[in-house]
Parts: sequence; structure tokens; C-alpha cells
Amino acid sequence: LRDFLLVYNRMTELCFRHCVCTLNYRLLTGREESCLDSCAARLVRANHRLMSAYVGLMPALLQRRAAEHGA
Repeated sequence: LRDFLLVYNRMTELCFRHCVCTLNYRLLTGREESCLDSCAARLVRANHRLMSAYVGLMPALLQRRAAEHGA
């Protein structure tokens, strides 16, 4: 849960800094909303790709560590 919240907070901060130009209005402009949507979608896709690569590499790493400890 902690890791998820760290990723979520970092994503929120990055997208907010990138997309929100002014704080003069109570609501986001249409441009800011679409920028935030696309920014968040890009980061979620990148995170999914990273996690799938990690899941794919993890069994090999665990086997190698087990072999090192066994030797």
C-alpha cells in the first residue's frame, strides 16, 4: 500500500506541475483536464510495462539467488 501511494503521489505531482499553469480559477480548464488525463494515462501505461517486465525477470533472479546461496 505504501509503494502504491508513493507512485500515486509522484504521478499526481508530475502531472499537476506539467499541466496546471495557473491557480487563478477554482476549476480546471478543459485543456488542463485533458492534459491531466493523458499524462496520467501515459504514466499508468509506463508503470504497467515496468511491472510486467519486473514480473517476467523476477523468477530468473530468484533462481539465480537460490543457486548462489546453495553453492
